[in-house]
Amino acid sequence: MEFSRVLKNLTGRTGAEVREVRLVAGGDINEAYLIVLTDGRRVFLKANTRKNAGFFRAEQDGLEAIRQTGAIRVPAVLETGTEGGNSYLLMEYLEAGPKHADYWEHFGRQLASLHASDPSAWTPGGRYGFTKDNYIGAGEQSNTIHGSWIDFFRECRLEVQFRRASGYLSASDLRAAQSLMDHLEDVLQEPEHPSLLHGDLWGGNFVTGPDGYAWLIDPAVYVGHAEADLAMTELFGGFAPAFYDAYREALAVPPGYADRRELYNLYHLLNHLNLFGGGYYGSVMRIVKRYARSAGR
Repeated sequence: MEFSRVLKNLTGRTGAEVREVRLVAGGDINEAYLIVLTDGRRVFLKANTRKNAGFFRAEQDGLEAIRQTGAIRVPAVLETGTEGGNSYLLMEYLEAGPKHADYWEHFGRQLASLHASDPSAWTPGGRYGFTKDNYIGAGEQSNTIHGSWIDFFRECRLEVQFRRASGYLSASDLRAAQSLMDHLEDVLQEPEHPSLLHGDLWGGNFVTGPDGYAWLIDPAVYVGHAEADLAMTELFGGFAPAFYDAYREALAVPPGYADRRELYNLYHLLNHLNLFGGGYYGSVMRIVKRYARSAGR
């Protein structure tokens, strides 16, 4: 991709010339480049088509929301925009330092601090959602503000994904899904307070920064129940036990969380079904049937 204007602006901003632009691994959605300047500094450039510029604006908003809490570090965004047929996000390149011995404990405390921070800047009045819709991976994520966490999770998380997945689901599957959503109050509970969430917190969405601790990347932020973030960390193998011990020491996890965990992760598995295909169907329906059977009891 051609980004001559972006590189020229970068030179003007830093006072250094661009020495090298190198294609690097950047995930499934975007192309990614490492830009090396003549003074040794490095900058990260993510690129997509012009029509997908919203990805990068949403990512910038999410990183800024997390940054404002002061709870955990995120890379600095230098610029977002479009050039020609492309959209881009120019941001700080993180050189990984050696992990500290208390890496996981520190990460657990930081996530607890994020969840304990005041989210009223994004959803005033103790409500749930976010100031804008954004993305969960490449999928659109609805963040319409609700006064109830359970209503928000039903309408903006499960219902949206079930509608998108209708081509994979039989009539009996959809009836089970509707039974679950009709009785969601029997499974979930309202939190003591709303929390700002990363929203997509699995092992690929944090990195070790130059300080030797975890930094968050690729957020899908919204204000919700802290349990939803915690559940996502356990979906694909989980983090180190020290992470969870430190989190629980810093912030109480409500009784019964383990019984609700798979229901939170149903949202992510539905999103994977819709993005990546039928290989996720079995996992989705196992969870739907588990909770549909218990709903209403």
